[in-house]
Amino acid sequence: MFMVKVDVEENDGVLVPPANFSTVEDGIFRSGFPEPSNFGFLETLNLRSIIYLCPEAYPQENMDFVDAHNIKLFQFGIEGKTDSSSTSIPSYTVTQALKVLIDVRNHPVLIHCKRGKHRTGCLVGCFRKLQTWCLSSVFEEYKRFAGVKWRANDLRFIETFEVMCLRQCLLQHHLPVSRVWFKQEEVTLRGRGYTEAKN
Repeated sequence: MFMVKVDVEENDGVLVPPANFSTVEDGIFRSGFPEPSNFGFLETLNLRSIIYLCPEAYPQENMDFVDAHNIKLFQFGIEGKTDSSSTSIPSYTVTQALKVLIDVRNHPVLIHCKRGKHRTGCLVGCFRKLQTWCLSSVFEEYKRFAGVKWRANDLRFIETFEVMCLRQCLLQHHLPVSRVWFKQEEVTLRGRGYTEAKN
């Protein structure tokens, strides 16, 4: 994980990233909900896509921004829960979001929910599993963003999430992904029809 330090100034002032902003991988970013004060910073990312993980309609100001910059909005409406004992993340929805996330034709891409902690953390955690990260590292990254409000059920969801169906999708549909993310499976994927993205 790479933290991004921003100290660029324009005529209108300092560029301000959204809360909880960070780089996940080259071309993949995560954050809390972008406010209008963050739009100047987002322009510097040259986004092609946004993955929005809340069920609420996108605010008009945000829609105006994505339309003006030809950014494709993918919405996966996952209900947020304040009760830490509640599990509300459907595996199918996360799988569909991951298909969008790993397709480099959608990059650069920003993932966000409301605060960039739980729903975003679960999606990134499942992406890390697809990268074959060890669970201890996946959990450490999740907790770094969730802070004291980390949820045991989120960790359980990440641990039990089955990535095999997504791997099969990569093989069947030849999605253009970066082999840098999947070094341990490079030979297997390439031998079965894996498509490496061309930079």
